[in-house]
Amino acid sequence: MRTRVVTIFGSSTPEPLSPPYQDAYELGRALAQAGWTVCNGGYGGTMEAAARGAHEVGGHTIGVTCSIFGRRGGANRYIQQEVPTFDLHARLNTLVRLAHAYVVLPGGTGTLLELALVWELYSKGLTRRAAPLILFGTHWTPLIGILRAQQDELLEPFVASSAADVVEFLRHEWATAPDADDAPSPTP
Repeated sequence: MRTRVVTIFGSSTPEPLSPPYQDAYELGRALAQAGWTVCNGGYGGTMEAAARGAHEVGGHTIGVTCSIFGRRGGANRYIQQEVPTFDLHARLNTLVRLAHAYVVLPGGTGTLLELALVWELYSKGLTRRAAPLILFGTHWTPLIGILRAQQDELLEPFVASSAADVVEFLRHEWATAPDADDAPSPTP
């Protein structure tokens, strides 16, 4: 059985010791301790924090990087498996394709794009398998209100207030789910 992959979307700007960085660190740590692979964009901020938390407890980390960004040195040092892509579309598609679940941390327009893509795939029935969508904290709550006013049947993502909430929710969701052997290979 292969482990399930949890893709974490978040901001590249939080610095170590900031609350968003610490939240992402604890999330990566908790997911890895529960036996799940942590996948993200592979760079700094909350991406680094989640990978660092997972790496420090012996978890596996995947970073989906993008050469068009022109960042030298590739993924952050806590990424064990880098999946390089050429452009933003390929990066987003890879992050979505690899996941068995999505956790969306607070972030800016890049994180909003990632959230919107996953949400639209759910709305249009274009996902290949059921994968929980979890919003971490209340940052995206105003967006849910805006969308609820526009859509009668709005996807209701789970809103978690802590890393422990995320892990507990995933354990509950996957308690009766099929085996993770349908997971795609993390190579492009």
